[in-house]
Amino acid sequence: MSMKDEWNKRFGKKDYFYGTEPNAFVKEQLLKLKPGKILFLAEGEGRNSVYAAKLGWDVDAVDFSISGKEKAERLAVENNVKINYRISDLNEFEFKENYYDVVVNNFFHTFEDSRISIHNKVKSSLKSGGKYILEAFDKEQIKRNTGGPKNIDLLYSLEEINNDFHDFNFIHFSKEEIKLHEGHGHEGFAIVIRFVGEKG
Repeated sequence: MSMKDEWNKRFGKKDYFYGTEPNAFVKEQLLKLKPGKILFLAEGEGRNSVYAAKLGWDVDAVDFSISGKEKAERLAVENNVKINYRISDLNEFEFKENYYDVVVNNFFHTFEDSRISIHNKVKSSLKSGGKYILEAFDKEQIKRNTGGPKNIDLLYSLEEINNDFHDFNFIHFSKEEIKLHEGHGHEGFAIVIRFVGEKG
């Protein structure tokens, strides 16, 4: 089964795999900002993008899962908001240049070459003063069963984020053990990296 088929199957079930409430770190950071144009990477079933739309953000979202998009759009209708959700592999997605006030990566994991390429596109897509909000599993999470890939090469390290965004202003940068309670997908204590970087 391909990765795309696996996620379509996961999101094709009635329940929302990661729940319908926004991620705590994403929520915390968005509440600090004035709404503008925002892009959610690998947005899945829409919990974060719908929340942002409710705050007044102009929301774009992208994921390669058709079943994820269907559930996200259903969640948007239930909350009386609109999101612009595109189906695309992130490696092939055409990022708008110098367009977004914020880009969000909430638990999107990929291999090094892909990560670096996507992060370079993220940087180009942000306006001056734009922010990148990331929460993802650290490599130490490989030892745990509370969420995340089971391939250490797909997990993040502080060094990798520091290298990818060395030219940004670091607003928040931490490695933390937190308790996740996000549907069936993320449950229990996990080791994550949290990052907010601002484009100069």
